[in-house]
Amino acid sequence: PHPHLNPDSLVYVGLRDIDKAERHFIRQLGIKTFTMYDIDHLGIGNVMDLALEHLLQKNPDRPLHLSYDIDAVDPLYAPATGTAVRGGLTWREAHFVAEHVVRSGALASAEIVEVNATLADGQGASETVELGHQLVNALLGEAIL
Repeated sequence: PHPHLNPDSLVYVGLRDIDKAERHFIRQLGIKTFTMYDIDHLGIGNVMDLALEHLLQKNPDRPLHLSYDIDAVDPLYAPATGTAVRGGLTWREAHFVAEHVVRSGALASAEIVEVNATLADGQGASETVELGHQLVNALLGEAIL
């Protein structure tokens, strides 16, 4: 089977817990990735600049789709998800990702995935849903100024 998307059109940001099969396919397909190590080392601003540069290098006017997996965020801020692994994006980094893609002018569509309020207690569920709501607002252009 052939991939439906060109691997050059994908970037994963915030990887920290991938299984052997995922690792194999990411390497085999040559998908651009930025792990949490890269974010710690380079900073989220540089990582997002590099991610957007990769996606827009061949066609700066191409529209982008952002599939925002809430489990990229540390479970301290988003516990209601199926893969809650410590060491993820901070609350501020999570917002920066959304805000920076919007500021690129290339965002055409987006989705927030992996929010599951049944997987945390009442407060954890509320915090995760609220973060998802805030990220949607950021993706729709809400900014500090």
